[in-house]
Amino acid sequence: MTMAATASIASSSSVRPVLSHPSAPSLWAATAPAAPPTPPLAAALTTTDVLVIGAGYTGLSAALHLAESGASVCVLDAHAPGWGASGRNGGQVNPTLKYDPDELQRIHGAALGERLIDAVSRSADLVYGLIERHDIDCAPVRAGWLQVGYTQQAVDGMHARARQWERRGVRVELLDRTATAARTGTPAFAGGWLDGRAGAIQPLAYVRGLVRAAQTLGAQVHSGSPVLALERQGTDHWAATTAQGQRIQARQVLLATNGYTDGLWPGLARTVLAANSFIVATQPLGKAGAHILPGGETGSTSQRLLLYFRKDAQGRLLMGGRGHFADPQGAGDYAHLERAVALMFPGLGPLQYEYRWAGRIAVTRDFMPHLHQPAPGITMALGYNGRGIAMATLLGREAAELMAGGNAPACPFPVTPVQPIPLHGLQRLYIAAGVAWYSLLDRLGA
Repeated sequence: MTMAATASIASSSSVRPVLSHPSAPSLWAATAPAAPPTPPLAAALTTTDVLVIGAGYTGLSAALHLAESGASVCVLDAHAPGWGASGRNGGQVNPTLKYDPDELQRIHGAALGERLIDAVSRSADLVYGLIERHDIDCAPVRAGWLQVGYTQQAVDGMHARARQWERRGVRVELLDRTATAARTGTPAFAGGWLDGRAGAIQPLAYVRGLVRAAQTLGAQVHSGSPVLALERQGTDHWAATTAQGQRIQARQVLLATNGYTDGLWPGLARTVLAANSFIVATQPLGKAGAHILPGGETGSTSQRLLLYFRKDAQGRLLMGGRGHFADPQGAGDYAHLERAVALMFPGLGPLQYEYRWAGRIAVTRDFMPHLHQPAPGITMALGYNGRGIAMATLLGREAAELMAGGNAPACPFPVTPVQPIPLHGLQRLYIAAGVAWYSLLDRLGA
């Protein structure tokens, strides 16, 4: 999830400059427990079993699971752990994909489809299990996720989705307009459903807890250590070179950079579209916000350009949604989210916003997470399409199992070739056109 792999070529020693992305102050950076020490790599590490590039959820989950199995692990990141989207997302733990269970079966077949559905369904259990087992201080709440819609047509589709999960043993509630208003604190929606598996966390605190857990088990984690080049060494090692000139040999390498992926492996960055997700957070609402999500649920709309909302542990209201491709430059870039709050909760009156920030999600062409092994000893996991907490934690574990000698056919996610998106250089136009088109469809649907 973070940008450790920033600019190089897998089979060559040529080097390009490290790219940088601005980081706006976020609510999570202001309220997370102190970060554990992760000093830059100061000396060459002769050999490690696994080198992980990227200290977000994917890389840290993989490092933790590998360290638990006894492997030696070194995690490198160009910035601090969680600097990317892992520390900047909305904190919702949603064990779902874009596709409903029946669609996943049609796409992947009965056997793989059911393994995938089961793994996705249990991904929130994995997150909360790690939090409990390693005593991670990240304000975990597991009160469910509300998906809500403005029209009865949208609600009917959501209820059909809920029934598919219910047939597979998931606790769901189908909500009409009245029940949805009671759950959300607004009469704006025609109905929705509650997914009882889901919840919320302080996402940067979760990152830092994963770092501590991995370090306790012997993993090394280093910030400020961008990897500029990867080269094959003989038949059983890869050599990585950092910006400071250190060289590390590893039997296995995991690339886990998601929306901040750049040119370390040829073509990988062109397999995803890096889109911005913007978030605003109010001052703590106190009693004035007691009626909003009173049970501690999280929420999101069913629009193509969805809005997602929740309250944090101090009672701030967060609203998130799409933003333009360029990184935000000022408060005006978040005005659409503040208007959404005013329309959804008009009784709150004028509000003061304490924080505004953004992070990059990685959108894949098929809206599925991607797992690649393009060369012996190289594994890649990325592309969570806005569902990064649960899916990245899960993909990190699955990647760890593959690197530890697991059977690829038994993995719930197919291992696929690296396939760049055609005309990827026009991605800004893709995203701008898609935002405009989906915005029009949402308005027509409403």
